[in-house]
Amino acid sequence: MAALNFTPSDPSTFILMGIPSLETAHIWISIPFSIFYIISLVGNFTLLSVVGKEQTLHKPMYLLLCMLALTDIATPTFVVPKALGIFWFNFKGITLAGCLTQMFFLHMVSVMHSSTLVTMAFDRYVAICNPLRYATILSNARIAKLGLVCLIRAVLFILPLPLFLSQQPFCAKHIIPHTQCEYTAVFKMACGDVTVTSIYGWVLMFVINGFDLTLIALSYSLIIRAILRISSNNDHQKALNTCTTHICVMLTYYSPGLFSNLTYWFGQGISPHVHIMLANLYLLIPPMLNPIIYGVKTKELRDKVGKYICCRR
Repeated sequence: MAALNFTPSDPSTFILMGIPSLETAHIWISIPFSIFYIISLVGNFTLLSVVGKEQTLHKPMYLLLCMLALTDIATPTFVVPKALGIFWFNFKGITLAGCLTQMFFLHMVSVMHSSTLVTMAFDRYVAICNPLRYATILSNARIAKLGLVCLIRAVLFILPLPLFLSQQPFCAKHIIPHTQCEYTAVFKMACGDVTVTSIYGWVLMFVINGFDLTLIALSYSLIIRAILRISSNNDHQKALNTCTTHICVMLTYYSPGLFSNLTYWFGQGISPHVHIMLANLYLLIPPMLNPIIYGVKTKELRDKVGKYICCRR
């Protein structure tokens, strides 16, 4: 069969090449992609369903878990279906509008996810360091307002990126060596003056990651100090167990992302397909692990999930 020509005839169409140099393994690579995605959907939808049905779980902590679950559903959903279309059916074309839309939602949800982790750290800080005022400071209505603020923050921070890039001319080949319209990959295709876009992208990365991680580190340093002052062994263990759960979730999110970014910008000797695999795993692994971590480590949620599963049978 003659080789297919992926050069777009329409100048507004891009070609997503999938994982360069591993084209022959695309079918095999699609298997873990599909498994991770299905586990992520099942786990997060189960969490949402259980919290929604159980009145006893209608608390700020579990509402925040639902916010995290929504971002964990959205993140791979913006990537996996298109990636599987490339792997299974060779559907590599994507319009400029579609590419920028995917980029916007992908990064917007990422910022929303980070904001939710900051809010969860604040929730644990209030619960452990100021438990008597917890119900006053963090009501369900206030959590909903904080969620809206997180969403607005994410939209306002990310929206300029596709707007800036939409004004740029792109190089003739319009080929993106990636499974997704990730910002850096699209940015490198621009042929015009990208100084403003580049500066904004770097500032955005340092402001969001730096600000969020600083707030999380500050919250947990105060929490750990408060835990060490608890005299009761039972309360000490309970508070430590709650914090361990949150720290595990944060490590599964920030560690792969940081490693992926560092290898992309400074790992010139690393093969491109390694960068792309890391970028995809960063979007697939945390959404899959988060509901498992909370289901295993949070007794109240674990019991309710067990009750829900038994009732279904």
